[in-house]
Amino acid sequence: MQPKPGIPLRAVNMVLPIGVMVIMMPLGLLITGHGNLMQGSGSTAVFWAVLMGLAVAAIAYRLQGLLTVREIMDQFMKGVGGLVSLAALMMLAFAIGATCRALGTGPYVAGLADAFITPKLVPALLFLISCGIAFATGTSWGTFAIMIPIAMPMVDALGLHMGLTLAAVLGGGVFGDHCSPISDTTIISSMASACDHIDHVATQLPYALSAAGVSLLCYAVLGFLL
Repeated sequence: MQPKPGIPLRAVNMVLPIGVMVIMMPLGLLITGHGNLMQGSGSTAVFWAVLMGLAVAAIAYRLQGLLTVREIMDQFMKGVGGLVSLAALMMLAFAIGATCRALGTGPYVAGLADAFITPKLVPALLFLISCGIAFATGTSWGTFAIMIPIAMPMVDALGLHMGLTLAAVLGGGVFGDHCSPISDTTIISSMASACDHIDHVATQLPYALSAAGVSLLCYAVLGFLL
């Protein structure tokens, strides 16, 4: 959406909706927790806070004549539409997780890994696999959805450090997403800097690979220490 010409810039148009959203979060936790902040529902509180922030923003913009009702609804639907793919990805991730648990994928893979490699190298191996999947697909969240339901039961069966292995999967996914030429973050970065896309990919690979190499070494060492 392009800014409209002739509209005065007012900080309150940004501060007010964000302020309402921030205030509503602890209030939502208090309400859902029946007075106990720690017992409240975080998801419900965030949902209420976002709705209140959107409502206040829509009312403020309409009263000032900044947006028509149609424009407000168009922007709202455009924002919701941008999250459909993420919601579908999360749904598929839960489905993959449930399927893997039902089939016993984690213990099965753990048995295979135990037969061919020392379990202490599993975090480093999972890091490499996550790097490859994320680089090939261009999505870190998709990599997490594939790897976590398999890696966590496998690590539990092998008795390895859960935090280290989870970090390896997350780190590998972020690395592959960062370096992949088909990743949305890579494409947006090159577009925003008016840089040739392939040049941007080539220039970021050396320092990213250096960090990945050090991380791989650390995962291999920590796998034996933890």
